[in-house]
Amino acid sequence: MIKKKIYLTKQIFMPQGELNTEILLQNNARSQELLYKHYAPKMYGICMRFTGNQMEADDILQDGFIKIFTKLKDFRNEGSLEGWIRKTIINTAINFYRKKLKYSYFDDIEGLEVPETKEENIYDKLSKEELIKLIQELPNGYRTIFNLYVIEGYSHKEIGKMLNISNNTSKSQLTRARNILQRKVLALMKEKVKVPFENFRVIRNEKIRYLPEFLKAV
Repeated sequence: MIKKKIYLTKQIFMPQGELNTEILLQNNARSQELLYKHYAPKMYGICMRFTGNQMEADDILQDGFIKIFTKLKDFRNEGSLEGWIRKTIINTAINFYRKKLKYSYFDDIEGLEVPETKEENIYDKLSKEELIKLIQELPNGYRTIFNLYVIEGYSHKEIGKMLNISNNTSKSQLTRARNILQRKVLALMKEKVKVPFENFRVIRNEKIRYLPEFLKAV
């Protein structure tokens, strides 16, 4: 299986190391397999961020690639192929949740000022898996808007059109999503700090003198 995967990967690259999109755009059984093998792992990561569980991510990935193979003939090489595939997967995820989002609670706060926060500074101590898990725990609406704005780079105006909500509603939901994630990150960090002390036992009183130095270190 590993040898076959390496062989398939080599087929889509030209001698100069560049991706040969002509092969991928042929849209026959062979080229579809090559395209899927190359892009599916990265697209699955996107699906996982937009969903609450692995089963839903699998469904979105499958539906997304069906759309990609169906519409591949319409791709005009305007922009990157990966960008076009990514957009198709994101739209599939949004459509998947539209019915759920329809029944989600979107509150609108007039005059809301969204604080400027740098997510990379907040989450840079988390692993990719930990961050995805925290994002998945957000309610559907919060999770969708957080992904679209923070990670995918859409504006509140664009998000409003996608989800049929106002710009201000998108801003308020993003703020609430950030607040929830910040609390979750702090809780996770505190839990990590507690781990070294789980099996800590003071055998003799003189060992207490090492505790302040250890606390400073962490």
